[in-house]
Amino acid sequence: MQTSVNLSRRGFLGATGGLVLGFIIPEKNRLEAQAIGQPPSNMFDPPPPGHPNAYIRIGTDESVTFLIPKAEMGQGPTTACSQMLAEELECDWAKVRMEIAPVNPALYGHQTTVGSMAVRTTWDPLRQAGAQARQMLVQAAAQRWKVSPAQCRAANGFVLNTSTSARLSYGTLAADAAKLPVPATAGLKNAKDYRIIGKPLKRLDTRDKVTGRAQFGLDARPQGLVYAVVERCPVFGGKVASFDASKAKTVPGVKDVIKTSQAVAVIADSTWAAMQGRKALSVTWNEGAGAQVSSASIRSMFVARTKEKGAVARKEGDAAAGLAKASKRMEAVYEAPFVSHSPMEPMNCTIHARQGSAEVWAPTQSMTTSRKVVADALGLAPEKVEFHTLFCGGGFGRRGEGELDYVLEAAEVAKQVNAPVKVTWTREDDTQHDYYKPASYVELAGGLDAQGWPSVLTAKIATPSFAFLRDGVDAIAVLGLSDLAYAFPDMQVDYHMANTIVPVSFWRAPGNNHNTFFAESFIDELAAAGGKDPVEVRRRLLVKSPRLLNVLNLAAEKANWGKAPAGRFQGVAVGTAAGAFVAQVAEISIAKGKLRVHKVVCGFDCGQVINPGILRQQIAGGIMFGLSQALKSEITLERGRVQQGNFNTNDQLRIDEAPEVEIHIVPSTERPSGAGEATNPQVLPAVANAIFAATGKRVRKLPIRAANLA
Repeated sequence: MQTSVNLSRRGFLGATGGLVLGFIIPEKNRLEAQAIGQPPSNMFDPPPPGHPNAYIRIGTDESVTFLIPKAEMGQGPTTACSQMLAEELECDWAKVRMEIAPVNPALYGHQTTVGSMAVRTTWDPLRQAGAQARQMLVQAAAQRWKVSPAQCRAANGFVLNTSTSARLSYGTLAADAAKLPVPATAGLKNAKDYRIIGKPLKRLDTRDKVTGRAQFGLDARPQGLVYAVVERCPVFGGKVASFDASKAKTVPGVKDVIKTSQAVAVIADSTWAAMQGRKALSVTWNEGAGAQVSSASIRSMFVARTKEKGAVARKEGDAAAGLAKASKRMEAVYEAPFVSHSPMEPMNCTIHARQGSAEVWAPTQSMTTSRKVVADALGLAPEKVEFHTLFCGGGFGRRGEGELDYVLEAAEVAKQVNAPVKVTWTREDDTQHDYYKPASYVELAGGLDAQGWPSVLTAKIATPSFAFLRDGVDAIAVLGLSDLAYAFPDMQVDYHMANTIVPVSFWRAPGNNHNTFFAESFIDELAAAGGKDPVEVRRRLLVKSPRLLNVLNLAAEKANWGKAPAGRFQGVAVGTAAGAFVAQVAEISIAKGKLRVHKVVCGFDCGQVINPGILRQQIAGGIMFGLSQALKSEITLERGRVQQGNFNTNDQLRIDEAPEVEIHIVPSTERPSGAGEATNPQVLPAVANAIFAATGKRVRKLPIRAANLA
């Protein structure tokens, strides 16, 4: 486990007995800690100048340790970031170890892992840091040999004297190198010379996960630990009116029952005992106006909002005039429901609140903000909170900047408990008290020119806001339509804010995850109306997006577009997300009303690949995540209550339902983009479009129902 320590840089350097290099990751705007449910508006911007600092430690024992200021929730940034450092450092990869950096703004700035930003925001500074350290080691060797640094070169953990064949290991040089000034810049390698970047190296966290040494949030076991579960109002926004804990306190193992700001917590000597105590609680709730809300009422509100004047998110040409002169006009309504994150590790947080200080063990994507949430709740300065960032058993945005209710809740409980306390959510708690992917409703209209090609597109989007409003438009809520790559001469996208009682926040590829389904399905509708091939329509519309056109051509070629085996049908979709360019072709069959997705072929361009093995995992994982959204995932409300609970009512894609995934990555030396969230949006419309090819029926509402398959 990592701990935050208050060391001066000089003291930190002196404590290591080797070389420790601090470096700066340039960012544009600092991510300041935010209140719960209010993510920072610049969360998806590149990180600001001077934050965070990261470190390279080279020990005199030849060990090389990288402190990575990113959370590890299975997506692999700790390995990818280490590869970037190791490439320019020219160290021996077999000697590399990784640690998640402690929370310390003075050294690391604002630490968060959101928006598939880990690699793309650290690409330049991590490589530069590795090159700077390499240059310092070369200079140290040159001074020892009394030669020019130009006469030396670094390779695989050694500095070589090119004239004499002498060599010195990094561990031997570490102490001397630590005394040298850090160079302002250092030359970076050409991509053709990479030996670590671009290679499918084994992940640095695999062995610890396989052997059980890896510490996830639920593994935290500080001495004297007690356990808690929390009873929350089943209606969003409801509060405790009164409660009777007398029966709960008679349950064996229950130690206490306490009230927090909005709930009641049962404290016990085990999580099971706390759960049994919660069952015995009697709580009367003030449910508030939310008890009148249902999925039907929310949809009615969405429909009403689209009749009001919206805020213009994108405008090209004159869409009204374009529709008026179109040879053929099409209209359609598309809908997508709320969806829960459902990571395999439910929410949990362990906190020991002491007099004047606290210690935290948390699986979080946002370490800096999590620490501040605890500090604020306990009335402490953040520096008084020692924070251990543990592995996350999945995140998908649920453990991000604006979704730290589970951390706040644990802090409120810990404030009243004289011992370390772990608050654990059940699966039902997690499903029914999430920050959900927003539901969305869109009215689309489009027109064809005299030759049957799409020429105009309009969209009216009604969906909750992520709190990123500018001129009435939430930039995240409209992604996938506002940034559509197609070259329509006339196009307009309007946003109609439609907030509900349901808490919403970031869910993989926010905005894109349903707007790509809307857009790509409707493009297919326009293609069919004009008697055109769906791939040819997209090729024509992508004249201004060569990289997206390239992956479309790649996916279509590899999938043998238009030549599906007998009894199978294809659908295509393209899009951008997390900075990557993606095209997918889904191949399906339908027998006796049952859908089978046999294969998904994906063309993918994310620029320079850091680790192709990890990248392929993320591409395939995103496709499976998207398929769950397409086929199964849905959160519905009745009387203000979420109707789903465990996986029996909130089903996910099962292994026997998973298709073959064929991945084709475009070789590139362009700057790397994100990957983790890039591939879940396109698979939804690709499958829906394949269903139309098979049945002639359009899927305009998610998840896909049996009625679309008959």
